[in-house]
Amino acid sequence: MEYQFTKDNFKSEVIDSKQPVLVDFYADWCGPCRAMMPVVEQLADEYDGRLKVGKVNSDEQPELASAFKVMSIPSFFIIKDGKVVDQLIGGMPKDMLKQHIDAQL
Repeated sequence: MEYQFTKDNFKSEVIDSKQPVLVDFYADWCGPCRAMMPVVEQLADEYDGRLKVGKVNSDEQPELASAFKVMSIPSFFIIKDGKVVDQLIGGMPKDMLKQHIDAQL
């Protein structure tokens, strides 16, 4: 299941999550973001029960994008126990993203 994170649910869904969380900062107008959407959806299914996967629309949630100092999108953050443990920027092959995720599980 893929989540939609907002400033209203970010603390409860991400920071306080018992599972590690992959957060995808994106925008609808961003070509590389759109290219990564199916990859992120597949990861949500593949890691269901072990990793929470969700998105933050940077245009609609500028406070969150600013808090994470997002300068380029897509930006991916892996958050574990309320702390950022890994960060990746830009479009990439699914296997590369999986390597980073697996290292945190």
